[in-house]
Amino acid sequence: MDHSDDNRAQIRDFLTSRRARITPEQAGMAASSRRRVPGLRREEVAVLAGVSTEWYTRLEKGHIAGVSEDVLDAVARALRLDTDERTYLFDLARAARPARHAPARRKEVAAPPRVEWLLDSMTLSAAYVRDGRMDVIASNALARALFAPLFESPATKERGRANIARFIFLDPAARDFYVDWDRAAVVTAALLRAQAGREPHDPVLRELIGELSTMSAVFRTHWAAHDVLIHHHGTKELRHPAIGDVELTYQSVDLRLSDRGTPHDMTFYTAEPGTPDEERLRLLASWGAPGGGEGAAGSPGKATASPGA
Repeated sequence: MDHSDDNRAQIRDFLTSRRARITPEQAGMAASSRRRVPGLRREEVAVLAGVSTEWYTRLEKGHIAGVSEDVLDAVARALRLDTDERTYLFDLARAARPARHAPARRKEVAAPPRVEWLLDSMTLSAAYVRDGRMDVIASNALARALFAPLFESPATKERGRANIARFIFLDPAARDFYVDWDRAAVVTAALLRAQAGREPHDPVLRELIGELSTMSAVFRTHWAAHDVLIHHHGTKELRHPAIGDVELTYQSVDLRLSDRGTPHDMTFYTAEPGTPDEERLRLLASWGAPGGGEGAAGSPGKATASPGA
């Protein structure tokens, strides 16, 4: 399948999946007892978007190149797309436009010293920088200690770089590390889906998606759902091998490392002040301090008396 065929398939499957989740009642339309498909019909979406049924049918078949932003906005409103889904639709439309030049292979971007200094300055927040393929390209000591199972994963040692998606879907240790592994899997697939919209010609990303699709039935299921996530934050509970269960808040922020590089973000994990979770995080950080204990940034030994345990 060439890039144009793949793009049309992505558009078709995405729009079809979004149409299927909206009921006529939600759209303010009279429900019919004789409906052969879930959700709205194409002609109903066309009415809501203010376009002809033939035009919307053509759009849903992937013919999106040249469509105006106003029309895409109308379709996004009709399908009740959220901000990330709307961005993904516009990314697909941009990728469908004829390219004047063959897409250049994206160069790997290393974290500059200023970013490394910023990471190292944070002592009570675990922080790392990742690219859109979910490769971790930089991290501070607390992140390496907190995410020790990721950094010690066989895939990380084999490839020389930690990849969050490979760890979650291909390493059995991830199911123990993430207390809500199912949610972590959904979010990870949705982040990769958004990146595939931004960088549809990235051969390394396509190779990663192919690898995960081949080796993980769970990934295949989530990938087929066409869920999209760009910006994310919230709480996450981890089952750390040394400090036990710890609930942390996390926030991801956009980070531009170069004018032409792939998008990156920096993610921070921290604990609510005054809680046992903060005590556990402080304990982990103390192992990473000079003279604080053995193996702090890699695999600290099992704590015999974790705070709040």
